[in-house]
Amino acid sequence: MERCSRFAMALTMALAAFGCTKERTGGDTAPAAGGSASAEAKPPARAKVGLVTKTDSNPFFVTLREAARAEAGKLGADFVALAGKFDGDNDGQVTAIENLVQQGVTTILITPNSSTGVLGAIKKARDKQVLVIALDTETDPPSAVDATFATDNTAAGRNQGAYVKAALGAKAPDLIMLDGTPGSSVDTQRHTGFLQGIGMADGDAHIRGRQSVNGDQNKAQQSMENLLQRSPKINAVYTLNEPTARGANVALKAKGLADSVVVGSIDGGCQGVQDVKEGKYAVTVMQFPKKMAELGVDAAVEFAKSGKKPSGFQDTGSMVITDKPVAGVESKDTAWGLENCWK
Repeated sequence: MERCSRFAMALTMALAAFGCTKERTGGDTAPAAGGSASAEAKPPARAKVGLVTKTDSNPFFVTLREAARAEAGKLGADFVALAGKFDGDNDGQVTAIENLVQQGVTTILITPNSSTGVLGAIKKARDKQVLVIALDTETDPPSAVDATFATDNTAAGRNQGAYVKAALGAKAPDLIMLDGTPGSSVDTQRHTGFLQGIGMADGDAHIRGRQSVNGDQNKAQQSMENLLQRSPKINAVYTLNEPTARGANVALKAKGLADSVVVGSIDGGCQGVQDVKEGKYAVTVMQFPKKMAELGVDAAVEFAKSGKKPSGFQDTGSMVITDKPVAGVESKDTAWGLENCWK
């Protein structure tokens, strides 16, 4: 019995030792194999870029979209473009952001309809480690996104206002203002800059009328017609963008006022530059959406590759375009404008 007992004990210890060896060996080799398989399965860094514009029909946003698509193709990045249904469609942009996050984009480039209307959706995207860059339009606060690539819209508005003031000469301005979308930083900044440039303030008695037209040509024409009925004796018009300026021109022309009123605008589209050349309005301030789009996609690709994020506001520049230059305002003529405009 004692010999059997000793034999049983030895057998038990041997089996226990064998079991421990097997468990330890498995523990050593399994993580190594798993780590190797994980490393082999990891794909090369590739950017997937989503673009959300205010609309998909405005020529400015068409240029932005096509420039971003071309840059993404050149750099080997995937690209998806979505848009709101109309200027001011915040809900549509929120849905677009959520859609892009579900599709697994690494970066979202957005021209927000409202400076505050999409902040919740942007935060959710950033919480999921998606890089978010604003193009053309700042958020409020600017820190709601990682970076902004845009025109300094206050400076662009200021240059428009300075030009109109100089073009009026000794005449005091009797002004109508056709604004954009209320709550948009672009609307606020251009409006504020224009008043700084012309030397006026909100509430000034020389502002004969003001209307928000959401950057739409038809709304601008209708609003201009209504405002002219109340204040027919004007000599200056501020417009947020070139479609607005075209609408204003139609209304002014119908009243026989087109040649006696100084109309200023901002955009720099080829149609807008051609409008200035044809005398439909006196001046436009050119932006560079192609540059905005390319910088945004470049940053998206770098982020996917290295994790490096851009930060802060980066001014993509602007230029006054007119064939009637004035003292004190740097400008280029429409020939230069047509060579550098966007379509």
